Amino acid sequence: MLAVQLQGIWKRFPGVIANSDINLKVESGTVHAIVGENGAGKSTLMKILYGMQKADEGTISVNGTEIIFNSPSDAIDVGIGMVHQHFMLADNFTVLENVVLGSEPRKAGSLDFTAARNKIVEISTNYGLDIDPDALVGDLGVGDRQRVEILKVLYRGARILILDEPTAVLVPHEVDELFEALNGLKAEGITIMFISHKLDEVLEIADEITVIRRGTTVATLNLKTQKVTAEELAELMVGSELPTPETRGSTVTDKVILSVSGLTATNKEGKAEISDLSFEIHAGEILGIAGVEGNGQSELVEAIMGTKAATGKVVINGVDVSELGTRKRRELGVAYIPEDRSRLALLLDAPLWENRILGHQTQKPNAKGFRLTPKLAREDAKRIISEFDVRTPSVDVLASALSGGNQQKFIIGREMSGEPILLVASHPTRGVDVGAQAAIWDELRAAREKGLAVLLISADLDELIGMSDSIKVILRGKFVADADPATVTPQELGNAMTGAVKAGKK
Repeated sequence: MLAVQLQGIWKRFPGVIANSDINLKVESGTVHAIVGENGAGKSTLMKILYGMQKADEGTISVNGTEIIFNSPSDAIDVGIGMVHQHFMLADNFTVLENVVLGSEPRKAGSLDFTAARNKIVEISTNYGLDIDPDALVGDLGVGDRQRVEILKVLYRGARILILDEPTAVLVPHEVDELFEALNGLKAEGITIMFISHKLDEVLEIADEITVIRRGTTVATLNLKTQKVTAEELAELMVGSELPTPETRGSTVTDKVILSVSGLTATNKEGKAEISDLSFEIHAGEILGIAGVEGNGQSELVEAIMGTKAATGKVVINGVDVSELGTRKRRELGVAYIPEDRSRLALLLDAPLWENRILGHQTQKPNAKGFRLTPKLAREDAKRIISEFDVRTPSVDVLASALSGGNQQKFIIGREMSGEPILLVASHPTRGVDVGAQAAIWDELRAAREKGLAVLLISADLDELIGMSDSIKVILRGKFVADADPATVTPQELGNAMTGAVKAGKK
């Protein structure tokens, strides 16, 4: 029986056709992966299925019944739940409070938390999610938060789950745990639609794969009857081989570009978020920082960029910038790719040419002296769009109209402009397809060879190992181990990140 059938789905935006005659069939009780390059239309299609957007043409059938969705509530009512890539949880609430938020159980006019707790425990036990309903979400690791998100939609009765990039922030053992949970859900008849750029993971977990290219479906592969490799899947998606981040052959010089000494930062309660961090990055060197998200990587980056108060010393190319603001650090040649593109790297309601200026307001080609130069900014935005294959019809398109991957490509193009000497990069290839990933890696390699110093933070351990000249592991705000990219495995690095086993001598 088909859990979901989409027929002839079209969705048009000004200047862009996001979905063009999409056809998709998803068997009940299976894991169905949807893959495609950035801008291929995957996210738009899932938003249509979840009631967040309306198709211009086409039909949606759920369990054999044709349905028109006007909102996510309509999708939830027929048993569809969506787990977004960026978790939507309140850290200061318990698991129970997060799960029931918006769907609070009542008995005689009062909240019935006993019934809610019993239901959560039952779901958690039945599906192997192993979640304590009374745990504070702020105390949970990334893998547990992922399970809380799944628990939320199951609590609301979902029998069809849409998972958007569910492994993007997980370390290897957490991915294994997630896949074990997904197989348990499938065994209970739950249907899972799995969106991911990690093709090896797709091939491991999926029963069927639908490939979307340029807004339309180009192939559906049944892994029970067909043998498919990651290389073949990549070629279907983007027409090229699967890239690897492998970088060998040192370009590290003696020139120190970034020197950090005793860097310490605290939160409002006075608790240390990073503690006594010291390191150097030389011209032509990529230093990778490995750690489970929430262990001080963000605070380290903010302290280096001057957006977070910290004690200690930060020296960029021989200049002590410890007391200088972000603009001065930028003008010394620091490029910055933030971890959250929509919140920290873009003005979503501004056109792309204005976003070319963002963060570079005092630098060429955006400014001459104290005056902005919109004409030159527009021309350079066109160059970035062309060189980095940003899928958009115009520099006047709002940043919000681009897919996440195309937004990321534009940001990287902007930050790599002007020959920076230091790049602070947080998850530079998160949410981009294999083609864009390869282009970003090539750009970083080329810049490294020319002497760029890079601080690389990534949840993709293959990327971290492949691109880095050296790796430091951060845990609870402190460096706990060093790792040699030439010998360390993703499993060893993942163990060190969780404090289970040291990856190397500190």
